[in-house]
Amino acid sequence: MNDYISKEFGINRDLLGLAEEIECELTSDFSYVESRTFYHQAKVLKAFQNSNVSDIHFAWNTGYGYDDSGRDAVERVFADVFGGEKALVRPNIVNGTHAISLALLGLLKRGDKLIYCTGAPYDTLQSVTGYYSSEKPSDESYTGTLKDLGIKYQEVELLPDGRIDLDALKDALDDSVKMVAIQRSKGYKLRNSISSKQISEVSDLVHGFGRHITIMVDNCYCEFVDEEEPLDAGADIICGSLIKNPGGGLALSGGYLCGKADLIDLISYRLTCPGIGGECGLTFGQNRAVLEGLFQAPRVTAGALKGAVLCSKVFDRLGFEVFPHASSDIKDRSDIIQAVKLNTPEALMEFCRGIQAAAPIDSHVTPVPAPMPGYDDDIIMAAGAFVQGSSIELSADGPLREPYVAYFQGGLTYEHSKIGVLMAAQYLINAGLVRL
Repeated sequence: MNDYISKEFGINRDLLGLAEEIECELTSDFSYVESRTFYHQAKVLKAFQNSNVSDIHFAWNTGYGYDDSGRDAVERVFADVFGGEKALVRPNIVNGTHAISLALLGLLKRGDKLIYCTGAPYDTLQSVTGYYSSEKPSDESYTGTLKDLGIKYQEVELLPDGRIDLDALKDALDDSVKMVAIQRSKGYKLRNSISSKQISEVSDLVHGFGRHITIMVDNCYCEFVDEEEPLDAGADIICGSLIKNPGGGLALSGGYLCGKADLIDLISYRLTCPGIGGECGLTFGQNRAVLEGLFQAPRVTAGALKGAVLCSKVFDRLGFEVFPHASSDIKDRSDIIQAVKLNTPEALMEFCRGIQAAAPIDSHVTPVPAPMPGYDDDIIMAAGAFVQGSSIELSADGPLREPYVAYFQGGLTYEHSKIGVLMAAQYLINAGLVRL
C-alpha cells in the first residue's frame, strides 16, 4: 500500500514510516476521540428521533417560506443537539462572521457595552465591531459597525497560558455591559482553544454579576470536540457556520445561532425584519443536506480532530513549533485547528501548496497569497473542496505576516487528513526547507 502512495503522490517512504510510527504512539488518543464520538453520535441521533424527522421534511417550499415544516424540523434538531431553547439555521447566513454579527447587532443597542474576554476577535469580526487591533487604511471605514452605532467595546486579554483572565474580566464588568463574547477557536493567533470548563467559569462570574448580561460564544471549529457544548456550560447564545463542523461536509452554505428563545427571536428580527423574524425565509431545498450533514458531523469532526493531532506530531518531529503543542493532552483540545509556525513566507506557501495538491478538487491549482475582504494582510488559502470555502474539508490558510503560521484543519475522513499532512511535509522537503 505504501508503495502505491509513494509512487502516485511522491511521498518519501521514510516520511510514510514516520507517520505510521506516530500513529502507533497515538493509539490511546485516537481511542479517546472514538469514545467521545460515540457519545456525540448518540446525542445527535436522539435529537432526530425527538423531533420525529421524516422524509416530508426534505421537501421544497416556495415564496415566503410560511409553514416550512422542514426548516422548523432543522431548527428543532439543532436546538436539541446544542442544548438551546431555540435555533436559527438558515442558508442565507453566509458565514460564521455573519452569524456572530447578527447576534451582536440584534442584541446590542446604543450605549451598551460589549466585552470580548478572549482578546481581539478574528480579523473579519474587527470590521463588524469597528474597533481594530491594528491601524486600518483610512479608506476602510464601514458604516453600521458597533462603533458607528454607539456601542462601546472593550477587550480583555488572555493570560500568558492562554486561559481567560477572570480577574481582569471581573474588573471590566459594570452596569453598561450587556454582552460578554468568547471566541473559542484561535483564529490567526498562537493559542489554545477555549474549553467548556473555561466557559463555565466565565458564565458563573458574569451571571453572578448580573443576569442581564448575555454570554455569546463563537463556536466555529469547536462543535463535537469537547464533551459539553457552550450552552451546557452556561452560555446564552452560540453562533457558527454550516460549512464547518456541524455541516458534516454536506451543507452547501449557511450558518446557525442557538440559545435562549427570547434572544433568538431578537436576532431573527435582525436577519429579516421586526415582526417577521424567523417565521419567513426560504431554505431552497437544503433541509436534507443540512440534516444529513449534521447527522454525519460527529464522525467527520472526529476524523478532522485526529488529523490535527497527527499534524502536530509530524511537524513537531520535523522541527517546527506547533500549537497546540505536540505533547498536549487530547482532552485539552476544543477545536479541530492545528497551527504550524513556519517562520518564512516561502515555507507557508509550500505548506499550503502541499495541501492543495492533496485535494480531490482543483488539485492542479497553485494557491497564491491575495487580498481578501475583512483582512489586513494578504491571505494564502488551500482548499480543494466539494463546497467552496468549506473548512471542515481538508484545508490550510494563513496571513502573509510574521511568524508565518499555517492553520491546518479538516478532512472529511481521517485518511484524507493524513494524506494532507504528508503532502504538506513533502512539499517542504522538496523545496529544501526541511530535512527528514
